[in-house]
Amino acid sequence: MLPFLAEPEEVAGLRRVMRLHLNHWGLRGAVEAAQLCVSELVANVITHVGAGTPTTLAVSMKGTYLRLEVQDPDAQALPMLVSALPAEEAGRGLSLVDTVADRWGVILTGSGKTTWVELATELSAANGHVNDPRVSKAEAVLALYGDSEPLRRQSASPLSLAVAEDVSVHLIADLLHWHRAHGRDPDEALDRAQTHFEAELG
Repeated sequence: MLPFLAEPEEVAGLRRVMRLHLNHWGLRGAVEAAQLCVSELVANVITHVGAGTPTTLAVSMKGTYLRLEVQDPDAQALPMLVSALPAEEAGRGLSLVDTVADRWGVILTGSGKTTWVELATELSAANGHVNDPRVSKAEAVLALYGDSEPLRRQSASPLSLAVAEDVSVHLIADLLHWHRAHGRDPDEALDRAQTHFEAELG
């Protein structure tokens, strides 16, 4: 989940986050539709709830569908699909969302509302987005690393995503210690890894 303030200048950053996130998941074909939906849902919060509203973006998989959720604290200003005339700029946002999304809706919560969108992907299985050789290699390393102390007690069963994330953080920290012990600059190693990672995402 990504908390942010609903401001016009935040939209470009959210679109970039979506691109990086979905490229990392191997869902490049869903990037444009997801970016459009996030842009329009956030614009809807800015217009009808108010600029500066504390908002949260959540991205997940629901089966083979990509699910986007934008949460805000106003349960009164509900998104509504309206018919806009061709010459009108206002009112087009949810029409665009309705066009590109397979389904969308609103859930009222105790703290406001969640507007959600689900987009079809090219996946044939729910976990198809992790079928990448680099992901498989990383998971193999995490499984081996998880068998060492002090993480053995946490990983007696197959690594869950949450535990694997914790293990990966320990692994990265230990690799930085390795760089420092051998007279290398840990910050430079992180920068090089980030540059390499983003270059692979394209």
